[in-house]
Amino acid sequence: QVQLVESGGGLVQPGGSLRLSCAASGSIFSISHMGWYRQAPGKQRELVATITSDGSTNYADSVKGRFTISRDNVNNTVYLQMNSLKPEDTAAYYCNAGIRTMPKRGPLDTWGQGTQVTVSS
Repeated sequence: QVQLVESGGGLVQPGGSLRLSCAASGSIFSISHMGWYRQAPGKQRELVATITSDGSTNYADSVKGRFTISRDNVNNTVYLQMNSLKPEDTAAYYCNAGIRTMPKRGPLDTWGQGTQVTVSS
């Protein structure tokens, strides 16, 4: 069994910053991609940022220049540094990772339970 546990969400004023963390635990052989998605009320879940095992990153246009994704491969953790936050960034943020539990098995697409980010004055 593997799981992803997010932390770091909360309430912040417009223009403020938050740092989200997501730690993977369990029987982990390797992790390929890791990423963050978000879902606002009444909207579909959307990609925020992803990072590969070798550090290549991809960002949604709406967060480029404001958010930075990084990962710690030793501790199986991914981070999302969010700066210059806007009210439209308000959403539940979900961690996602492709986790391989055995050498010859394909990666399992794994999701965390989400952490709420609210940007409001």
